[in-house]
Amino acid sequence: MFENFLSVHDISPYDFTHTMDLSIQIKKNPKHYRTALRNKILAMIFQKPSLRTRMTFEVGMLQLGGSAVYLGPSDIQMGKRETPYDIGKNLERWVDGIMIRTFEHQNVIDLAESTKIPVINALTDLLHPCQALADFLTLKEKKGDLSGLTLAWLGDGNNVCHSLLYTAAKTGTKMRIATPQGYEPKSNIVKQAEEDGKESGSEFVFTNDPSEAAKGADAVYTDTWASMGQENEREERKKIFAPFQVNENLMAQASPGAFFMHCLPAHRGEEVTDAVIDSPASLVYEQAENRLHVQKAILVLLLGK
Repeated sequence: MFENFLSVHDISPYDFTHTMDLSIQIKKNPKHYRTALRNKILAMIFQKPSLRTRMTFEVGMLQLGGSAVYLGPSDIQMGKRETPYDIGKNLERWVDGIMIRTFEHQNVIDLAESTKIPVINALTDLLHPCQALADFLTLKEKKGDLSGLTLAWLGDGNNVCHSLLYTAAKTGTKMRIATPQGYEPKSNIVKQAEEDGKESGSEFVFTNDPSEAAKGADAVYTDTWASMGQENEREERKKIFAPFQVNENLMAQASPGAFFMHCLPAHRGEEVTDAVIDSPASLVYEQAENRLHVQKAILVLLLGK
């Protein structure tokens, strides 16, 4: 069993399947797990603002019988006031686990290496593994077998895209990634995902044509064009990414009954139109709900030992 949850790439296919199965069990019978983490405390480090991450982790701990302590950007000032190493060495003496939402992925690695208690990556600029697990749980609920499913990604090759690639590789899902030239996902992550996907039969297609990615897809996924920390690029990105907007015309190119997905928050009228995100095909709020169930499973597996 994994000791930390930093990346989907790091966990074995068995642990991945076990985590997904436990997520389903917890969602179906939450009362059975209401004391699973009794007297356990989770430290939640936030260097970025959050709605879904904070609510789902804090509510998750409460529903499992534990508690959570919120540490905001001004509380710790990681890297300025204290190093990740010293933060980890202190926290391990007071709490049972650490969740961190930060910018630099190295902060998560350094924190995990510094402490004996579990560390959960709740988002970095490189990866968003909890989101990807929630997304694939949502697809599993809607489609059943994930093997052979085609997921189209339109937009920036960002942290969510990276984690979806890793997760698709565990499930045998086909992914088509359409990005503007120069905004492709990182080559080392693509290489790792392709290697991981050999066993499961995953296939990856990379293109600069959004129609090519969307054609016949079972689900179409997008994200904001400018992530946190890229606000100064927003106006330029709006021009570059405009052809990648998910609208009714683009969704019509996907397979009949195709779903729309977004990790939220969404900039309506930019990467997605109201007509799509508010349509019956939209899974965005199911994805958000499943963050709770997936993260409860991760917490039980890591803190419940």
